[in-house]
Amino acid sequence: MDKTNLINQTTSLTLIIVISLIFAILGFYHSKKYQGLNSYLTANRNIGLFSLTTSLTASALGAWILFGPASAATWGGVGSIIGYSLGTAFPMFFLIYLGKKIRKEFPKGSSLIEFMRKKFGKSLFKLILLMTIFYMFIFLCAEVTAVAVLINFISGTELWITASIVLISTLAYTLYGGLKASIFTDNIQMIVIGILLLISFIYINSFTDSQFSFDFIKEKNPHLLSSSYLPSYTAGLTFFIAVAATNLFHQGNWQRVYAAKNFKTLKKSLIISFFIIIPIVFYMGFTGMVAFSIDPSIRPDLGFFSLLLKEQTTLITLVIIILGLALTISTLDTLINAISSLIIVDGKATFNFKNKIDYLRFSKYVILFLSLISFIVASKGLDILYLFLLADLFCCAFVLTIFYSFYNKQLSEKTAYISIIIGLIGGFLLFPAPDFSKSLLVGVLVPKELFGPFVSQSLLFLSFVIATFLPFVVFKAKKF
Repeated sequence: MDKTNLINQTTSLTLIIVISLIFAILGFYHSKKYQGLNSYLTANRNIGLFSLTTSLTASALGAWILFGPASAATWGGVGSIIGYSLGTAFPMFFLIYLGKKIRKEFPKGSSLIEFMRKKFGKSLFKLILLMTIFYMFIFLCAEVTAVAVLINFISGTELWITASIVLISTLAYTLYGGLKASIFTDNIQMIVIGILLLISFIYINSFTDSQFSFDFIKEKNPHLLSSSYLPSYTAGLTFFIAVAATNLFHQGNWQRVYAAKNFKTLKKSLIISFFIIIPIVFYMGFTGMVAFSIDPSIRPDLGFFSLLLKEQTTLITLVIIILGLALTISTLDTLINAISSLIIVDGKATFNFKNKIDYLRFSKYVILFLSLISFIVASKGLDILYLFLLADLFCCAFVLTIFYSFYNKQLSEKTAYISIIIGLIGGFLLFPAPDFSKSLLVGVLVPKELFGPFVSQSLLFLSFVIATFLPFVVFKAKKF
């Protein structure tokens, strides 16, 4: 597939500018009549079923779905797709129970961090805040990089051009309109995403015919569907643990928990979002297995595009650009407003400046600084997957301790702190090096030969499992 023949740069650039401007103008126009801090942080706590559902779904998805699931499916098989799908959707189901509890106990809140600050002391609270912002910042870098790489692949447009247009337009309306603008544009973006994904499914299914099926995959690569294929289980569990853990710390989700006009609306929205997300992520992963079965030499992360762009038609190329932009911008505005809200709400307790500070303005300066870094990362086309996995590890070490504390009033800050640190240490010891051939424990401190093949081949999986469950063992042991 010759990327230079797909579409010219002028057409691509025009489309990027037009789509970005449309979302920016819509965000500005809608949020003009909704100003004030309450609107910026929680959209005045009156979001209805349709808006909440589309916003939760659009925010959970992103440009990563165009690359990640298809890539994982080529080596992890059907298990990796199931894990990816459930991991992305699971927080929606979990938030039904956590959302009810946190709305009842802290009705005036707007973040998970606020709740943690009330329960634990400043030391642990700052660690949780730092980890949450770090994770969302990495997510921000990933999304900008993904869309820049996508447009570059299709039209040859330089990475920095796409990154700058998308970032500037999204920052403009999100920093002005806050959560209200983000949710409104999410509604439109999710409708666009849904229509374009449906078009892609019909198009791929129409010309691949019998190839777009489990039977074809079973014929060409039976191991990807085999119940005895071990990587299918380890990959599935790895993605489920990592994606579910990180999304539970996503401030964008917690803002929407508080933005719902009542719990009944929240519950329905979360359930509907859960059932929308699963088939979308599964479909994207399935295209990777099909593409790999047709041509094993394809780049794993380009599986979806290799099917959709097989005929290299201009119309389908434009569909991909619009889909990529809608997915990216819907995620970026959520991340920008989420990070900004954390700094506004928890800034005073964190920084404790002596002079009076306008934390809304301060948060915007921080966001602009972080956006500049993400622009530099995207402009260089850096592979941030490894950093993303590192952020996942942090979330895994925090997740059980933090959410167990919701239901165990006796869990002290000291015990929670120790359990998280031990989980992080355990995870780091097995966390693979960038080439995934060894870890600090396996291959550096201890010879690789002393470990069985399962350990040396499943370092990422084991690091996530240990980081997630070791803290639970620690604070349970403290009871005895």
